[in-house]
Amino acid sequence: MAGPPPKPWPTGKAMQVEPLVRRVLAPNPSPYTYTGTQTYIVGLGDGCAVIDPGPDEKEHLLALDAAIGEEHVCAIMCTHTHRDHSPAAKTLSARTGAPVVGCAPLVIDSDLPRSDEAFDPTYEPDRVMEDGEQMTGPGWTLTAIATPGHVSNHLCFALEESGALFTGDHVMGWSTSVVIPPDGDMSDYMKSLEKLHAREDRVYYPAHGEAVDKPRQLVRGMLGHRRQRENQILRHLSDGPHAASDFVPKMYKGLDARLHKAAEMSVTAHLIDLEQRGLVARSGDVWQTI
Repeated sequence: MAGPPPKPWPTGKAMQVEPLVRRVLAPNPSPYTYTGTQTYIVGLGDGCAVIDPGPDEKEHLLALDAAIGEEHVCAIMCTHTHRDHSPAAKTLSARTGAPVVGCAPLVIDSDLPRSDEAFDPTYEPDRVMEDGEQMTGPGWTLTAIATPGHVSNHLCFALEESGALFTGDHVMGWSTSVVIPPDGDMSDYMKSLEKLHAREDRVYYPAHGEAVDKPRQLVRGMLGHRRQRENQILRHLSDGPHAASDFVPKMYKGLDARLHKAAEMSVTAHLIDLEQRGLVARSGDVWQTI
């Protein structure tokens, strides 16, 4: 997990990242959102789509108003329903009359510790997009790419005219995506990474952090990293049974103590995947190889 770049960050400013795409950074930086959530506006002039409208905060909504100006908003599109991505959809829809489309609603109440945002209970889409479905506007076409794993309802959106892919939290250049059970699924996450690796997208625009200009190379590295973690787990289990927390000091040496619980949940996601594949078993909180 990389540290954020030096301030000042371009919070609230509309940045043109390519001819059809503008980016507005929300004022919600944190250890898990990096410099904040990046809302993307696709289209120029006659009509646009807003991807991941972000938190329902006055400062961010005013910045989006300024960036959109008098332009018609055709759709408000959400990659998933964590609270740093979708809450502004409802307010922005009321202001613009645009439908909310994209991921399915998902709210999971859990008392398990999180290392990402909780779910947005206000999200009510007018249309849920399935894998391969498209949203079109003047001069642009966005195709939904189902990428479950980080959460089960996660979508990416491919901009067909330019070869760009809006990756939400599925792939980011500054950090690996958090996969936290029960809503996060490591098996699904790996399959979704393989799905993107098979594509030929030109550039990724994640919801946090800079654009990724060598996307297949990054995804290949992420797949390798996850397989390395899996091998570490199996190697440590060969020495005897472990609780999930036992792996953290062995596998994440020097990790900030504040991130230990997040690391433990990531290990748990791997263990559940290995269990489903018949390689490990658990008794209570203790895991062992079969």
